[in-house]
Amino acid sequence: MAHMPMEPEAFAEQVAGLLRRLQPEYAIAMVNPHELLVNGRRLDLDNLYRMVTNEPGRGQEIVEHFLDQLFTGDGLEMGDMPFEFARARIMPRIQPESIFEHLSRDLVAHVPFVNNTVVVFVTDLPQMTVSITTEQMVRWGVSIDDLDDAARDNLDTYAPELEFQVIESREGGKAVILAEQDGYDAARLLMGDLYRRLAPRLGGDFLVATPARDMFVAMSQGPGDFVERLQARVADDYERMPYPITRDMFYVTLDGVAGTIGKNIAA
Repeated sequence: MAHMPMEPEAFAEQVAGLLRRLQPEYAIAMVNPHELLVNGRRLDLDNLYRMVTNEPGRGQEIVEHFLDQLFTGDGLEMGDMPFEFARARIMPRIQPESIFEHLSRDLVAHVPFVNNTVVVFVTDLPQMTVSITTEQMVRWGVSIDDLDDAARDNLDTYAPELEFQVIESREGGKAVILAEQDGYDAARLLMGDLYRRLAPRLGGDFLVATPARDMFVAMSQGPGDFVERLQARVADDYERMPYPITRDMFYVTLDGVAGTIGKNIAA
């Protein structure tokens, strides 16, 4: 049985090659070692990569089955899926503005956010996530506010029993870490009840770091040494982890989330 390469970039290239062979009429490009762009939609390869690493001897078989399923049932061809059905599967993700260096801003369903980021939307399917385009919005006859409302509602109920780990530092600061590893850890910054959940633990208004898609760290605003130490760690995580978002902190209050670019946030 054919093996797949385990180096992420080579893996993505081989998946793209197999996909071109199966669907020669599709436009396929590699965005980064973890994502392909298929007919304008971003295809997350993380789940597929994990499946292959669990059974490397069946690598190509697993990939070919995955790609075959991609174009049947709940695959990329979602044009006929009514919004009433898709609504419960729509989820948000926070992405850096830099994604538009590789993608046309006009093609991607998104809303602006703070800290040079945007909120994009995906349809969460059993084996994959597929980005929602502006073309899909037109087919559904919905607005960007409709997508945003649906995504935030679904995020709030996606994993109702979240496990927050609270850590108290030697300086007296507190941090709350969330690590569900389900692709939406950073997106939890958008939860409607985030302030209510965490403000009592962190002494009121607090900071949140989302250096990458699978990282969420909330922290108290002080003391300064504590915040500076965590800022340095966040900067390191931003440089080394897949799906980087931002090294800047978000400031969370009862009124909402603000950016901190250019601000001294260490009290």
